[in-house]
Amino acid sequence: MITTIFSKSKPINFIIVFSITLIAFFMLSFKYPNAMDENPSVLVSVGVFSLAFLSILVLNFIVTKNFLSQQNNYETLVFALFFLAIPQAFLDYKIVVSNLFTLLALRRIISIRSKKEVIKKLFDSGLLIGAASLFYFWAILFFPLILIALLLFSETTPKYYLVPFIGLATVALLAICFSLLVYDDYLKALPIDTNINLDLSNYNSLQFITAITMLLSFGLWSSLFYLRDIKKKMRSYRPSYKVLFFACMIASIIVLFAPKKNGSEFLFLFAPIAVIITNYIETIEEKWFKEVFLGLLVIIPIVLLVL
Repeated sequence: MITTIFSKSKPINFIIVFSITLIAFFMLSFKYPNAMDENPSVLVSVGVFSLAFLSILVLNFIVTKNFLSQQNNYETLVFALFFLAIPQAFLDYKIVVSNLFTLLALRRIISIRSKKEVIKKLFDSGLLIGAASLFYFWAILFFPLILIALLLFSETTPKYYLVPFIGLATVALLAICFSLLVYDDYLKALPIDTNINLDLSNYNSLQFITAITMLLSFGLWSSLFYLRDIKKKMRSYRPSYKVLFFACMIASIIVLFAPKKNGSEFLFLFAPIAVIITNYIETIEEKWFKEVFLGLLVIIPIVLLVL
């Protein structure tokens, strides 16, 4: 039944995804009130939820525009289910904003495939990742993804490799100017926090252990088939799939490095791993197994809510 509903892009799919995301957002305050440092205002809460749902829509646009799936909405469903499994992803509004900028950058990076307006896309990518790092410093790790994409898309023009740095420098320059005007200090507006926390003890709870196990097991299993099937894709689209996989690896590093491990850092991982799982679901030929696989993705977050 689930596969029947989401096998094709329909308006009702987005209503279901919106509802799941909304439930996850409300469950954060009801089930995990201690995780919240303070009670945010209604305006802030609406803003965080809106940006989080907008991230799902941006991912859908990226997937649809670049033919990274068979034109269904599985990736939006999986993204929303990850929110349901780890509602703490809503905790830090800065990470929500940073992740949105990262997805917008990923959109520009993958669109290099068309070979049109490459310089503009590279500048935008550097600018957007720079903006993302202003809200969450470790988002800067996505910057090398631009250079990786250029290599994967076989772009050998030397000036192309300089353009992303100009975009990044533009953000730094604007931030420094803002800092001087507002704080009379060069770097106060630049949140450069290079702290790394490798202590995973904060994840020592039934909810986190179950959710992380779900992400790892479904993600790793799907990745094996994802990497195997890349060579079956059209030659011009293969680099896009590889870029997405590298984005998933970088997001995993960010989760590992995150100085504050409260669950919000997993948000960077949701989008790329959702696409990888979507591609695996599309390769499953047995309808019963596809229903079971997707059913488990639905059941596990629901079970976590009632435990």
